[in-house]
Amino acid sequence: MSDVPASAMNQTKIVTSFQALVSTPFEGAINAIGWTRSLDGDYAEIVAKLKAHDNIMLVEEPDLLQLELSDAGHLARQTILSDLHLLKAHGAAPSLNLIKQYEADDSFPFFPTDVYSFHVDRAPIPTDTILCTYYGATSEILPKAQAEQKILVPEIRAELKKLYDGPEDGFDAFLSEHFFDLHYRPKPGAEPIRLEAGHMWRLAVDHPESKVIPCVHRAPKEKPGEYRLLMIC
Repeated sequence: MSDVPASAMNQTKIVTSFQALVSTPFEGAINAIGWTRSLDGDYAEIVAKLKAHDNIMLVEEPDLLQLELSDAGHLARQTILSDLHLLKAHGAAPSLNLIKQYEADDSFPFFPTDVYSFHVDRAPIPTDTILCTYYGATSEILPKAQAEQKILVPEIRAELKKLYDGPEDGFDAFLSEHFFDLHYRPKPGAEPIRLEAGHMWRLAVDHPESKVIPCVHRAPKEKPGEYRLLMIC
């Protein structure tokens, strides 16, 4: 975590075990908790041997178990399976994805709402976002103080009002319905934090009982010809 900007250190908390990751409360400015670890094994071998047919492939446990791997690949597989089992035992519903690219949102060219845009997650019940990138480009988080909610930018808000055909008091509901209110843009001089491969992160979500602000984050643009192997729940 030596590359984390000093301005963001009060937003993140580092722990050294899975139990600490899932049990440490968010509080104050802390809305991102990371279980940092050094992973052994060859994750590139797993990516190379999985046969992806779509831009996003859901990788199930049997898919991993049927791969013929070297000792280093086997070690990587055991770590992934261990993470899956830990998360399921915790009550989460983890999804292991092999990603070539996400679908880009071009519905509103001036306001994309896909995962490549800095955004926060929202849920109707208490929950968190947990993710780990084993291979490929990694996600970024952005300190809330360095982020600007797009719907508050005058020129963007004016464009959004052109899309809305309804009473003035329904405009905010319109923004929420189409998820516009979840998206942010970096302020000048912002320093996003790139989450390192192999570390598992828990990010605060916008939900009715949350005691902290949600974590602003985004998916990375994938490198041409390179897949990502991502666990998320």
